[in-house]
Amino acid sequence: MAEISNTFADSFVGSSRVIPIFDDPDSGDSSNGGEEHITSGRQPEMRDGSVTGGGEEFNPVDAWLPITESRNGSTLTATFHLLCSGIGIQVLPLPITFLSLRWFWGIMCLSIAFSWQLYTTWLLVNLHESTPATGIRYSRFVHLSIVAFGEKLGKLLAIFPTMYLSGGTCVLYIITGGAVMQMLFNSLCGGGDHGSALTGAQCFLVFICIAIFVALFFPNLNSLGSVTLIGSITALAYCSLLWILPLTKGRIDDAVQTKAVLLTGSPSRIRDAFIGFEFLALAFRGHNLVLEIQGTLPSSRKKSSCKPMWNGVTISYIIIALCMYPMAIVGYWAYGNKIPADGGMLGALTAFHKNSTSKHVIGGICLLIIINYVCAFQIYAMPTFDNLERIYTTKKNKPCSRWVRSSIKLFFGGLTYFIAVTFPFLPRLGAFIGAIGLPLTLVYPCFMWLAIKKPRRFSRMWCLNMALGSSGTLLTVVFLAAALWSLIDNGLKANFYKP
Repeated sequence: MAEISNTFADSFVGSSRVIPIFDDPDSGDSSNGGEEHITSGRQPEMRDGSVTGGGEEFNPVDAWLPITESRNGSTLTATFHLLCSGIGIQVLPLPITFLSLRWFWGIMCLSIAFSWQLYTTWLLVNLHESTPATGIRYSRFVHLSIVAFGEKLGKLLAIFPTMYLSGGTCVLYIITGGAVMQMLFNSLCGGGDHGSALTGAQCFLVFICIAIFVALFFPNLNSLGSVTLIGSITALAYCSLLWILPLTKGRIDDAVQTKAVLLTGSPSRIRDAFIGFEFLALAFRGHNLVLEIQGTLPSSRKKSSCKPMWNGVTISYIIIALCMYPMAIVGYWAYGNKIPADGGMLGALTAFHKNSTSKHVIGGICLLIIINYVCAFQIYAMPTFDNLERIYTTKKNKPCSRWVRSSIKLFFGGLTYFIAVTFPFLPRLGAFIGAIGLPLTLVYPCFMWLAIKKPRRFSRMWCLNMALGSSGTLLTVVFLAAALWSLIDNGLKANFYKP
């Protein structure tokens, strides 16, 4: 295990020495900066979609790995990828953030978090090709972190959070997807004995088998366009249904909307407010995928990938806002303090409107959620597939064959399934998970901009990024402390191996 970890870390070091994807065709081998010229039977793609004579490339390893193997994406595919990764398990518990913040502060904090993430996404989009004249592209968050902060600090800051958000999110999809699958069986079978035919572990197994089976047919990130299209459509469908149904049925009778925490500022209420903020951070995660998605777009000296990527970001964020705001506002209005902490909007619908809603409607919503989770699993798993393949290519100095890729995906599926069965209570750590992923969203992009772009000291961009980065760092520390405080105070029902 130690050898694998060292190889994994060393592979990032090698990849951080990025080679320009286009170069002077008349230049000799010395233009490589000491890197080897590697020839592969699979003709790797260049930055402008072409290949060098004889199928050679100045940075061949990137052309072997799933994130950068294909650069034929478009604004449309980038939009689908962003939508599929931006709407999912993080949207359902959004009304919980309003329990301690209430209307004004809840909407205000939601808007600040949304705007903050949109700004840092703009930073990352423009940092992807920091110096267009050189042709260097940073298609992985860890690579950009190494370039910005140095080799040791960059790996220390970025490797764990990105892998945690990639593999950890896949585990969350298995747990929540399995729970929704069990709910689907109960809904269709009327909640009788047949509805309990599958246990939690069996539902987890069914979900991961479906997810890995789908993954076997898509070798790289760019090929997931059809999958993320389906994931985006299903996400929009079930998000709309989950706030339209309670809106038409009205508020439940005993729903209570508590006073805002700033009006009743006891220590426990302040802690609950911080937990609400952390669920917001969980809702706006996904920055570990922005650079990777942009890496699938073509680019050249005349036309960089920044403009089509930003167009995709703009379209996707408008749609994400149209899903998030109604979900949070209507959910809090309809259910108040009765919103379940575990199931979110879906749990509230089945708890309070099960008798007045057709089981086919509830079953249809569950089916849409399962399809969306399977699709989102693919895009969140891709960075881990990329890193595991990087270990293989670093050792063997050749691209992964089809059976090696399939073996890697089967191994990853088995590992995530084991973690999901061992720790089925991970969704209850949503606040803590949100705090861990917060720096990738609010902090690192700001400091990366300062380190790479080097704006003039005390200029507008310098002050803005320094203020946002420092504030994000402080919030991360406070939120982690609040999450630990909540766990110590309320305890955690750790049902190991009992999903």
